[in-house]
Amino acid sequence: MKSSFKRYVIGKPLRSDALGEQKLSKTKALAILSSDALSSVAYGPEQILLVLMTVSTVAFWYSLPIAAGVVVLLVALTLSYRQVIFAYPHGGGAYVVSRENLGVNAGLVAGGSLLVDYILTVAVSVSAGTDAITSAFPSLHAYNVPIAVFFVICLTLLNLRGVTESASVLAYPVYLFVVVMLMLIGLGIYNVATGQVPAELHPKIGTPVAGISLFLLLKAFASGSSALTGVEAISNAIPNFKSPAPNNAAKTLLAMGSILAVLFIGIVGLAYFYGVVPNAQATVVSQIAEASVGRNVFYYIVQGTTAMILVLAANTGYSAFPLLAVNLSRDGFIPRIFQIRGDRLGYSNGIMMLGLAAIVLIVLFDGATEHLIPLYAVGVFIPFTLAQTGMMRKWWREKPNGWVTKFAINTIGAAISFVVAMMFFVTKLPQVWPVFIFLPMIIWMFHRIKQHYNAVGEQLRLNGEALPIVDGNVFIVPVAGITKVVENSLHYVQSLNVEKIIAFYVAFDQADAKAFEEKWKAWQPDIRLVTYYSPYRSITQPLKKFIDKVEHQHAKTGYQVTVVIPQFLPKKGWHHMLHNQSSLLIRTSLLFHKNVVIMTVPFHLSK
Repeated sequence: MKSSFKRYVIGKPLRSDALGEQKLSKTKALAILSSDALSSVAYGPEQILLVLMTVSTVAFWYSLPIAAGVVVLLVALTLSYRQVIFAYPHGGGAYVVSRENLGVNAGLVAGGSLLVDYILTVAVSVSAGTDAITSAFPSLHAYNVPIAVFFVICLTLLNLRGVTESASVLAYPVYLFVVVMLMLIGLGIYNVATGQVPAELHPKIGTPVAGISLFLLLKAFASGSSALTGVEAISNAIPNFKSPAPNNAAKTLLAMGSILAVLFIGIVGLAYFYGVVPNAQATVVSQIAEASVGRNVFYYIVQGTTAMILVLAANTGYSAFPLLAVNLSRDGFIPRIFQIRGDRLGYSNGIMMLGLAAIVLIVLFDGATEHLIPLYAVGVFIPFTLAQTGMMRKWWREKPNGWVTKFAINTIGAAISFVVAMMFFVTKLPQVWPVFIFLPMIIWMFHRIKQHYNAVGEQLRLNGEALPIVDGNVFIVPVAGITKVVENSLHYVQSLNVEKIIAFYVAFDQADAKAFEEKWKAWQPDIRLVTYYSPYRSITQPLKKFIDKVEHQHAKTGYQVTVVIPQFLPKKGWHHMLHNQSSLLIRTSLLFHKNVVIMTVPFHLSK
């Protein structure tokens, strides 16, 4: 039943040689890997206006040069990550670039930041999309958390079904959003060009603004740069592309950058011409749509596609997180389970871990994750800065053909990314201070895991040392009574022609111990029985003490102690909960007992 349900939800397992069929075309990759970046046009322009509004609405004309600056940074990042794609075609993005060129710790800072950022991507995007839905239907507001959790579960299951299947489903809403936004921008430009937008709605460009400062403009620029989150996702996910993967990934990156630039400039420009002022009741995009066409069908289509893209932005995390985890796992910094492909050839452990972590965040913050956005943004610009600095060092060290131009692109991107990151730290410290705690903790954890894997490898590696000499075996068989299960185990041990077999029985009262010894002597007179009285009704502690005693007695003879655990297995799975599972308890307690071999002899029940 469990297997059938899994097949129904996730689908039939795919053969390993079908991996090529799970690769993404450029159109599908653009949809699932750019949804995070494209969704940011729904809130990036608003972030600029919110900062400028603290001075005056007259300062809104500054949004145009600020938006141009954001696009310059976008161009630098796009060209930089295009170079990363060709320089590191196996994926890994900022983590691999930083590790290879700036050292292991720089790589771990970038990798750790991005892992956390992808979790925040899912939590923040789904929560924002849920808010858009419950704003349209206020009666659902009390169910924000359950709705958000439901969306995360749906996205998780969809991605567990495979990369191509999730892309096939999610491509339509993403492209619909792009088309609708382009139509909205086109309508707005037409209205402005034909004089249907009064000039008094917006301040004249160049109007002096009292109280404006370079610091405030940089703060607005940093806030608007939050629209660039997700730009690095394609460089992490190169292995998901069809061959030739680097070329297809680079073309997809350029397409994403171009679309994002057009949408961002378009929304900021229309917000300026329409004189849009951010408020809690309506988003900037909502006000532009209402000013352009009124509250008609197209307005609700704009709102609906915006809500969809905010939810689907989470899918960028599902595409990039597992592949980044694979790179960290291959280097030994996170558990190796992240390298395992699931039934549908996706890295299912990474997908499930991401979904679970996002659900925990949503529940902890009661679905109100908007104050995590600064932390989310700074978690992107730290890897941006490190990746481009790493590329600068690479070009400087290797000096390939055309390296000066490449070096200049990365230098500009690194400088702007560093300024943005610093502005977040300076202006958003109350929101971003946790980065100073969790990032060092994550890096410490990475190193501890790496030390463990190194220690395990050192101990498992063949080094020519002679193994301990084993002259014989002492078999200890814990028994709970005189049953077919015990008889089956004793018969198996006797078939091995061992020298010493000891049956071990734990009694909870003295009378029971004597009665059992008499029964045993009549049933198995040739097998030694040892009984222990346990006044505190423990089974494992007396057994451990007896094993220690046997080991001490045979320490000089070279005998190996083997514990044979009798266990009966019910016919149906649910029957297990009806039994006390003492065999499992004994086996678990002895797993960490050195120099003891543990064997289980199952006895299968037929009904």
